[in-house]
Amino acid sequence: MAINKTQVGIVMGSDSDLPVMQAAANILIQFKIPYELTIVSAHRTPLRMFEYAQKAKERGLKIIIAGAGGAAHLPGMLAAITPLPVIGVPIKSSNSIDGWDSILSILQMPNGVPVATVALNAAKNAGILAAEIIGAFDPSIGEMIIEYKMQLEKEVDEKIKKLQDDFTNQFDV
Repeated sequence: MAINKTQVGIVMGSDSDLPVMQAAANILIQFKIPYELTIVSAHRTPLRMFEYAQKAKERGLKIIIAGAGGAAHLPGMLAAITPLPVIGVPIKSSNSIDGWDSILSILQMPNGVPVATVALNAAKNAGILAAEIIGAFDPSIGEMIIEYKMQLEKEVDEKIKKLQDDFTNQFDV
């Protein structure tokens, strides 16, 4: 039996969610974390959703990132079935009420069925959080997370310097 190297499952309720969810895939690529990407609808393919969640761990997944708009039941339903951590990405979809319906549907889970929830359309943060969770147990990924955060700090330092230089140059006559 071949061992599946895929560590993160990225699922979305519809292909219209792909422009948002692609950001999670991109960050996992950056951290060299194998992932899979598919459509699993809680409402249109409930049996597929159930099977995906039920078999995710035995297939080798460590985390599921689930994006959904509107009523956004997908992350919570997956979390109810799988023992794996689920990161929910609320998506402002065409049938959404400013995205709040998605945010609250994912965020307000009952006690006992947690879903880590990122900001509206923040699939990149979901990818980073997944990498951080994996990095807590995989030293090579953990090191990449440290380097990533150092790069964020460096970028801010460069912006501060540019801002200070621009401000100082206003008074040079």
